Amino acid sequence: MNDKKLLRRGLIGSVIAALCCFTPLLVLVFAGVGLSAFIGWLDYALFPLLFASLAIVAYALWLQTGKLGPNPKSIVTIAAIALSTLLIWLEFRMALRISIGSALGVALYALWLRRSATNSPVK
Repeated sequence: MNDKKLLRRGLIGSVIAALCCFTPLLVLVFAGVGLSAFIGWLDYALFPLLFASLAIVAYALWLQTGKLGPNPKSIVTIAAIALSTLLIWLEFRMALRISIGSALGVALYALWLRRSATNSPVK
């Protein structure tokens, strides 16, 4: 899989997970088909999915810039697991702040990669 497909899939996963986490979209769908008993457990799957999708976006951005710097795969995997664990431990009290912070972290990483790529000598 190339880096553009990986980036696109990561962004689509992030947007879908964010929509399902922060809007009543999935609640209405589950209630409409009679599965409202599962609504209380949705956050336990959606937030890890959001953080995993953001980790995929960060990795795809690293691939797009020509593998500039160290491989972030293990760092973003640990960050996604740590953020998911933190949210569950905090009982989703600061979910919006942590989610926005992680999205901003990926955006800042993308900005850093882009600036580093323009400052590096061309081979």
